[in-house]
Amino acid sequence: MSSRSNALSSASSSYLRSAMHQPTHWHQWGPDAFAAAQRENKPILLDIGAVWCHWCHVMDRESYDDPQVAELINQNFIAIKVDRDERPDVDSRYQTAIAAITGQGGWPLTAFLTGEGKPFYGGTYFPPVDAHGRPSFKKILLAIADAYKERRDDVVREADGLMAALTHAEGLAGHSGDFNPRVITLMVQAALNSFDPKNGGFGSAPKFPHASIVEVLLDWYARSAEEGAGNVASTTLIKMARGGTYDQLAGGFHRYSVDEYWIVPHFEKMSYDNSELLRNYVHASQLFRDRGFGETAKDIIRWVDATLSDREHGGFYASQDADINLEDDGDYFTWTVDEAKAILTQQEFDVAAQHYDINEVGEMHHNSAKNVLWIRADVEEIAMRLSVKPDSVRSLLASARQKMLAARLQRPTPYIDKTIYVNWNTMFVSAYLAAGRVLGLKDAHHFALRTLDRILEQRTDQRLPHVIAYSDPAVQMSQNNGLLDDYIFTALACLDAYEASGDLTYFRCAREIGDAAIERFGDATSGGFFDAEATTEQVALGALVVRRKAFQDSPTPAGNPAAAILMMRLHSYTNDLRYRDKAEDTLEVFAGAVEQFGIYAGTYGRAAIWFSRPHTQVVIVGTDAAAEELERAALGMYVENLSVIRLTQADAHLLPPALAETIPNVPGVKDGTSMAIVCSNFSCQPPISDPRQLTDTLKKLLRS
Repeated sequence: MSSRSNALSSASSSYLRSAMHQPTHWHQWGPDAFAAAQRENKPILLDIGAVWCHWCHVMDRESYDDPQVAELINQNFIAIKVDRDERPDVDSRYQTAIAAITGQGGWPLTAFLTGEGKPFYGGTYFPPVDAHGRPSFKKILLAIADAYKERRDDVVREADGLMAALTHAEGLAGHSGDFNPRVITLMVQAALNSFDPKNGGFGSAPKFPHASIVEVLLDWYARSAEEGAGNVASTTLIKMARGGTYDQLAGGFHRYSVDEYWIVPHFEKMSYDNSELLRNYVHASQLFRDRGFGETAKDIIRWVDATLSDREHGGFYASQDADINLEDDGDYFTWTVDEAKAILTQQEFDVAAQHYDINEVGEMHHNSAKNVLWIRADVEEIAMRLSVKPDSVRSLLASARQKMLAARLQRPTPYIDKTIYVNWNTMFVSAYLAAGRVLGLKDAHHFALRTLDRILEQRTDQRLPHVIAYSDPAVQMSQNNGLLDDYIFTALACLDAYEASGDLTYFRCAREIGDAAIERFGDATSGGFFDAEATTEQVALGALVVRRKAFQDSPTPAGNPAAAILMMRLHSYTNDLRYRDKAEDTLEVFAGAVEQFGIYAGTYGRAAIWFSRPHTQVVIVGTDAAAEELERAALGMYVENLSVIRLTQADAHLLPPALAETIPNVPGVKDGTSMAIVCSNFSCQPPISDPRQLTDTLKKLLRS
C-alpha cells in the first residue's frame, strides 16, 4: 500500500465500505479527488455500483481486489467509487453519458473521465480476461492511460462533445409543447400493444415490473369498464404473483425476471419495487374484489415487517442482496428435491412439489438441481390428481410452506442494507397507508405514520436529507442534501397521512415541503423541476454541472411527473392556482416527447389523469360504525385522483383551505351525525348517510 491510502474507510455507505480494504486507492466522490486528478494530470476511473449488485461484486473481486490491476489503476488513474443509491444524481448523469457511447447502461457503471470529470469512454462490467467479445479490463486500462497521455486533444474533444450531448439530452431542448390529455389514451394503447397475453407483463425477457403504467391501466378500467385494460393489469399482477419473481415462501418481489415467464428472477429485493407493487395490489383489490390481490399485498407487508423495516424506530431498509457470495446464485431462495424432502413429510412434499414445481432438474444454470419456487398447479388441480379433498391440500401446503420458510431462515441470510433513504421510505409510507386503510391493517397504518414522523423530525431549516440512517449505525453520517425525489415523495406521503389520519399537521407539512420543492428545484424560466439544487459551475463536480429534469420512470417513479401530481393534490386542497400552473408547466416541458416513451412514462400518465380529470374528495365525518361503513364504501372505489378523508366531528373544522370553506357549514356536521360529503372540482354535494347511495354517487361521478 502506498502513501495514498484507500479513502473509503471513512465512508458511510455499505457499498463503499465493502471496498475499503481493496488495494485500489479509491477516493470518495468529492473535490479532493478531482483536485488530485488535475494536480497529478491523470484521468479519473469512476466506478458506480450498489451493495445489492451482483456484477459489481464480481468486478470487485476479479479486478479491484487484484493487486496487479490495482497497481495499474493506482499508477495511471484517480479512482472514485460511488454508491448509486446514495448518489442517484451522480449516477443518472453518467448513465446517460455512457449509454450515448455504448447504447446501454447498468451497474457496475465503469466510466473514464477527464480530470474535470467529463466522460469520454466507459461501459458496464469488464471481464478480467478477453471474453464474450469484450476486451479484458487490463487492456482497457492500458489503452485509456495511453490515449490520455499521447492523444490528449482527441480525448478532450471527445469529452467536450459528450458533455454537449449530455447537456442537450438532459436539458430537454425541443421536447416542450401544449399538454394534451390524449396522452392517457396513447399510453394505455402502448401498454395493450406491448402486453404479453400468455405470461403477463410487457415485452419479452428480461421482464421488469412497471408499476406506474399498471396504475394508469387500473384507473382507465375503473372509469371505462374497458375489459382490455382491466385484463392487462389483472393478468400481469396475477402472473407476477404466481411466478418465481415473487418469493412464494416469505412474500415480497425480487427485482426482475431474467425470462419472459416471471419464473427465474434476479434475486435482490428492492424497497422501491415492493412499495410500488404493494400499491398495485392494494388498488387491484379495490377494483376486482379478488381476495388474491389483497392476500399478495398482505404477504408483501409480512415480508417487509420481518425483514426490511426498523421495527423499533420506524423506517424501511433499502434492499436485500441476492446472494451470500459470488459462488452462489440465489441459493438462499431456491430448493433441491433433497432439501425439500429432508424437512417435509411425504404427503407435504407430494403437494408442495406439484404446487411449486420442485423437480430433480430445476431452473438454475449454475446448479441444475436447484428449483425456483413458482405456482404451477392450484389446489383444486392437485386435489384431483391425488384424489384428496381440496381442504386437505390447503392444510398440507400451509404446513409445508411454514416448514420450508423456517428451514430457509436457518440458512446464511443475504445481506440487508439497512440504510434509510428518504424518497424510498416515503414511497413505502404511502403504500402502507393505502394498505392499512383498504385492507384494515392498523399496524401498517401506525408503522407508516411512525416512519413519516421520524423523517419529518430530520428536517433542519425546512430542508430534508437524502439519508436519515446508514446500515452501520457506528459510521459517521455523511453530509447529504435532499434531492427532488426526497421532497416530492415526502410531501405526497404527508398528504396520504392527512387523509388517513385527519391530522391537519400532515397537510401543513405537505404544503411547506411542496413550497420548498418549488423554491429549491423549480425552473421558473422553462418550467418543471431539476433533480438537485442549483450550484455554481465552480462548485459542481464533473457532470453535475448539467441540470437535469427527470421525466422517465427508471426504475422509480420519475420526479417531474410525481411533482406534477403533488402540485395538483395541493391545488385540490387549497384552490391556489399557483400549484395548478406549476403542474401545467411541468407537464408541458415534456409534452412534445412523452408519446415516444409509452409505458416508461407511466407516472406522467398518472399526472395527466390528475390534471385532466376533476379531482374528487370524500370527507367522512364521524367515529361510529356508520362512519366506518361509509369509509369502507368510499374505499371500495378506486381511481387515481379520488381522495378519502376521515374526520371526527371535533376535527371537522380543522381543514385545508378549500374544504374549510364548505365542510363546516354542511347541515348536520356539528350535531354528531355520521355522514359522507362528496366534493368534486371545489363543489360539494349534500351529505350522504347511506353507504349504497355513496357508492352509486361515486360511480356516476367517476365514470361520467
